[in-house]
Amino acid sequence: MEKLKIAGGRPLKGTIKVSGAKNSAVALIPATILAESPVTIEGLPEISDVETLKALLEEIGGTVHFENGEMMVDPSSMVSMPLPNGRVKKLRASYYLMGAMLGRFKKAVIGLPGGCNLGPRPIDQHIKGFEALGAKVTNERGAIYLRADELIGARIYLDVVSVGATINIMLAAVRAKGKTIIENAAKEPEIIDVATLLTNMGAKIKGAGTDVIRIEGVEHLSGCRHTIIPDRIEAGTFMILGAAVGEGVLIDNVIPLHLESLIAKLREMGVPIEIGDEHIFIGSSKNLKAVDIKTLVYPGFPTDLQQPFTILLTKANGSSVVTDTIYSARFKHIDELRRMNANIKVEGRSAIIEGPSTLQGAKVKATDLRAGSALFIAGLMAEGITEITGLDHIDRGYSKLVEKLTGLGANVWRENLSDHEIQQLKSS
Repeated sequence: MEKLKIAGGRPLKGTIKVSGAKNSAVALIPATILAESPVTIEGLPEISDVETLKALLEEIGGTVHFENGEMMVDPSSMVSMPLPNGRVKKLRASYYLMGAMLGRFKKAVIGLPGGCNLGPRPIDQHIKGFEALGAKVTNERGAIYLRADELIGARIYLDVVSVGATINIMLAAVRAKGKTIIENAAKEPEIIDVATLLTNMGAKIKGAGTDVIRIEGVEHLSGCRHTIIPDRIEAGTFMILGAAVGEGVLIDNVIPLHLESLIAKLREMGVPIEIGDEHIFIGSSKNLKAVDIKTLVYPGFPTDLQQPFTILLTKANGSSVVTDTIYSARFKHIDELRRMNANIKVEGRSAIIEGPSTLQGAKVKATDLRAGSALFIAGLMAEGITEITGLDHIDRGYSKLVEKLTGLGANVWRENLSDHEIQQLKSS
């Protein structure tokens, strides 16, 4: 086990390149199961979630080669092997194996997924969709059993807008008989990315990126080559970092359209921003103004950027309110930020930040992926040394983080934890 150490207070400058989208990758990789010949995905991030999914595809008989961000999957020898526990427990997005395996094999056994603990995130809308397509779904000994004689297209209305349910139903429906219509579908860019891969494989999908997706089922899907979109959450994290401690930071490999809500809020704070076709430049930010944000489904302000944005607000003059309407438990980073002298209190679904505060280095723990991003930005802002444990969370979503930060001039490094520190973590 390792910890991340940051000597803060250094202004950062230069260019930082965004990796492929984590939230696309975790759906694109399971989608390869649906093909009958090799699929190649280019530009994947080198993160632990991708490695976990690679191992899961190999577990069910797939041949997988992954090197320099390019993954080739030969799904021709895959079988519907039960995956009741083990690696599926490591990441929440393992639930995409349900839709993909159901679509190809008409059956699947998948353990209830893990990932970041952000409060209740039920998969009832996924199950509702699978049942509408003709699957029988049961929960047996902590695993979801999916069985269908055949899948028949259906009209499915999602009671809540859910990215996971929208993608999972798409995966199951592309090889079903007849037409499927998903109403109140999520509109995130990652859904369009998955639909593009499936279409390149031979699926017939219309309306991805709108609230109504129409799918005409096909009997066979074949392999193809696909390039993943850039990670809008990683890009947003680096934009916030540039506003917090930058003296001119260029974020490369970006689709600016995907970041409009964040760009608007940063400009409202007084952050100088220049936008190119595939890059965003964040100028040196002085005298930042307090703003309020409320997370919403896309194209609203992303819940995944709420935590890093909260730490930027400690630098702003005045009182800011951050409200998370999506994940009520996404304020676990606040206690850690208080250790660093942040003036923040939580009231229900909102955090109230009084600024500006001078942050001090401290020993802190990442409790989930985006809490981790808030803490490494806080460490870069703080006076003195910050030590962050819980790096397994950060490694799930940020590829080559130390190399990228040191490339901007940050003083950041990883160290092994001592036996005593490991015991302390296990008992906490």
